[in-house]
Amino acid sequence: MSTIIDRFEKIKFKIDSLKPDKLVNIIAVSKTFDFDYIKPLIDYGHLHFGENKVQEASAKWTEFKKNNSYLKLHMIGKLQSNKAKDAVKLFDYIHSLDNQKLADALAKYQINLNKKLEYFIQVNIGNEIQKSGIPIHQLDEFYNYCVNEINLKIIGLMIIPPVDQNAEKYFKLLNELNKSLSLENMSMGMSADYVEAIKNGSTFIRIGSSIFGSRS
Repeated sequence: MSTIIDRFEKIKFKIDSLKPDKLVNIIAVSKTFDFDYIKPLIDYGHLHFGENKVQEASAKWTEFKKNNSYLKLHMIGKLQSNKAKDAVKLFDYIHSLDNQKLADALAKYQINLNKKLEYFIQVNIGNEIQKSGIPIHQLDEFYNYCVNEINLKIIGLMIIPPVDQNAEKYFKLLNELNKSLSLENMSMGMSADYVEAIKNGSTFIRIGSSIFGSRS
């Protein structure tokens, strides 16, 4: 068994031992790794992969996705509205919906390309100037706009908690916000903190280095 598969199975075992209430989806974050390197995990039957940049993802996945539509691609990085068309073409999930201009562009291209994606609203949970995301006080209004005005399928909220702080308190807060909107899913937790994220209700965890090793 390859190292990648071995690491992946260890994470699955860890998740099972937590006995979560809901299914937890592992997004294998394959950014910066080439296709041949991640292929063993595809061949093993894993379905969810995450990328940070549209251009890199297009070069890596476009051909494979043409004949393997069962594979689910997640855009987890910052998405500019001028890349919305390419993102709608390629991805199945967008985790970084964070402003109205982007929402409008995605809604437009969904109609043009006759494709329906699933979205997470990124929340700026720590109110950090350098981070993307909807401020908490604007969340209800933005959610209602996305769902009722432009018909986006919002399935949950997403955060990247502040570094070097107690991630758990932010996970708890996001869980409360998620429940207030009656949403079923949450995208939170990475290699270092996915256990705490799952304990607080996360259903999509974004795991890179713990599966694929450190990036060069």
